[in-house]
Amino acid sequence: MSEIESSQGKTTIAPEVLLTIAQLTTLNVEGVSRLSHVQTAVNQLLKRTQKREGVVIEVVDDVVYIDIYVVLISNVNVRDISHTIQHDVTRAISEMVGMSVGRVNIHIEDIDYPLEAAA
Repeated sequence: MSEIESSQGKTTIAPEVLLTIAQLTTLNVEGVSRLSHVQTAVNQLLKRTQKREGVVIEVVDDVVYIDIYVVLISNVNVRDISHTIQHDVTRAISEMVGMSVGRVNIHIEDIDYPLEAAA
């Protein structure tokens, strides 16, 4: 859990809150089809990480480090979508909980093509 102190007291942020913010923000980016499964080996290497569908978060000294695993829809600019996810997630974490974001790594796991294109 992360704590934010002020002159009025302490606010504690559960890791699940950060995971939810990152997930919902990512899914609201146009061009994102869905979140991908996260490999469990990543979570085993870093014991302080929190993992949920498509998102791995680590908080070190009140700085948030995020890895997001996504599947994109076809015919989108991968670079633009990645930058948009990074920007939007960083802004959402900063504005909603007041924490600094060290980095947001985007992992493009797949691209969803329409069924007609696959046939």
